[in-house]
Amino acid sequence: MTILYAFCAAAIMGAALYMVLSRNLVRILLGLALLSTGVNVMLFVAGDFSSRQPPLIRAGEKALGEAADPLAQALILTAIVIGFALTVVLATIVVTGWRSSGSLDARDLDAAEQPDDPEIREPHAD
Repeated sequence: MTILYAFCAAAIMGAALYMVLSRNLVRILLGLALLSTGVNVMLFVAGDFSSRQPPLIRAGEKALGEAADPLAQALILTAIVIGFALTVVLATIVVTGWRSSGSLDARDLDAAEQPDDPEIREPHAD
């Protein structure tokens, strides 16, 4: 089952990288969100979930016996929050870029940042 999860994480991250390499800002945004999901699946696979016992020390014992590792779960929760915050910040950047240039193509945003370019100041009449 672990190999299946690893292949799923690889497929998700491969699709995310394909989307990030696009020129469309919405695809880049969704690709980064998908990349965050792929990292969460990788953290899930890396955690030791072989035991179904909760990580609680029983009364009268001094050490924790065999139990699930809570560190992977805490890392996944933290990664979900950070990924969501990153997605919201990038979405505001995409909306701001769309409002300023009227396009979702990354090349058009790059052209808007070059005010010294003579073609931008005086476009050629076709």
